[in-house]
Amino acid sequence: SLDLTQAKRRLARDIVILRAAQNFQQAATTSYWATVEMVRTAQAELHSGGPAPSPRALEGIEERVAVQLPIIESRAIHQTLSGTNLLASIGATAPFVGLTGTVWGIMNSFLGIAQSHATSLAVVAPGIAEALLATAMGLAAAIPAVLIYNAMSRSIAGYRRSLAEAASFTLCVLSREIDRCAPQTTSSAATHLGGLSEDARISVIHPIEAGRA
Repeated sequence: SLDLTQAKRRLARDIVILRAAQNFQQAATTSYWATVEMVRTAQAELHSGGPAPSPRALEGIEERVAVQLPIIESRAIHQTLSGTNLLASIGATAPFVGLTGTVWGIMNSFLGIAQSHATSLAVVAPGIAEALLATAMGLAAAIPAVLIYNAMSRSIAGYRRSLAEAASFTLCVLSREIDRCAPQTTSSAATHLGGLSEDARISVIHPIEAGRA
């Protein structure tokens, strides 16, 4: 519970940073490990095409990052759910463990009655009371575990939404960086075409018309 509270607090602070970030330099000030990994993944994909990626390469960057971000989200959620599995196990099995103890205790009580050949309540009551104590202990363990598990599940649902929000803002920062790279790529292509002859430029821009000519 303490780990989840701290994670949600740091994640909320990183969401504010990512919402206001205009570039990866500003987004790099995040501190939570999941958001840091999201930003690094997007930045690595952007620089994988070199200093001047082609327009086609720029189009595929967002798609590749959009595939990788849910993997980071699922890893963060799995790490958070590791503690709740114990609560779920206790809530599911404790009543049955207590019931097993009760059945075993009642069986012993009946065996004691058979051996003593006495059927009075004074003989039966102590053994049955001890047997029922096992069920009471099982319920005492299961009920708080189920209540805490439900509260943790609601908190984890909010954590899951925050992770999705952080991933969306990371994609927004990546989109802004791609928009900055696109004019540079277009300008580089125009400079390259400017050094060609008129016929060569026509053959590059309009290959069909050049073939007709």
